[in-house]
Amino acid sequence: MPISPNQGSTGGGTTVTITGTNLAGTTAVKFGSKSAAITANTPTSVTVVSPSGAGVVSVIVTTAGGSSNPLSFFYIGPPFKASLSGTSGPTSGGNTITINGTGLSTASAVNFGPNSATPTVISDSQLSVTVPAGTGAGSVPVTVVTAGGTNNGLSYTYEDAPTVNTISPSSGSTSGGTAVTITGTNLATTQSVTFDGTSAAFSVINSTTLSVATPPGTAGAVDVVVTTTGGSATMTGGFTYVAGPGI
Repeated sequence: MPISPNQGSTGGGTTVTITGTNLAGTTAVKFGSKSAAITANTPTSVTVVSPSGAGVVSVIVTTAGGSSNPLSFFYIGPPFKASLSGTSGPTSGGNTITINGTGLSTASAVNFGPNSATPTVISDSQLSVTVPAGTGAGSVPVTVVTAGGTNNGLSYTYEDAPTVNTISPSSGSTSGGTAVTITGTNLATTQSVTFDGTSAAFSVINSTTLSVATPPGTAGAVDVVVTTTGGSATMTGGFTYVAGPGI
């Protein structure tokens, strides 16, 4: 007599279907010593809502003809989330983060606000999940759904992609060291600035301004790329390296 699912939350409330024969007119379904609420019944199945419990209990169906053999039902406690490996990312989603905690082995979904993603279970203490696209910039709650229930309390922040509007001055020595100011939008979480692929030292002034020291480069116009937690912005040919005089 199969039982599906055979596990659920210690708080109860799991919808469970038991299939077999001669089940019409079921009068009781016991999970251990507790009765379950019967919601549907046919000659070959009975559907119930599990009561609260703990550990492994025997499930017994009783009809006018007698009682069934026991089936095992496993109670699972709610998950606990300890940390996220990344707490922010682009509104477009697509980045993968790790969730650490306990009771995660039966995780079926991770909700980022109203948007859901299916996680990969690494172990009972760790999940890997690809962040879904967000509805806009801002912080959303993160909820893990398992057979034992749900847990929240952590948050994730969606960041809009940056833009780069100006670079001033727009040219400087091939030896590097030119102090330039980059203006744009959504620059507060800048992680790197590159000139033709070479990283530059920078400091964030505010969400619209960066102060940057150019690295050494080759004479000519090069692309400047600003990368933030929200994505990247490229100014094609945005800075021109100028060779010094030779004698």
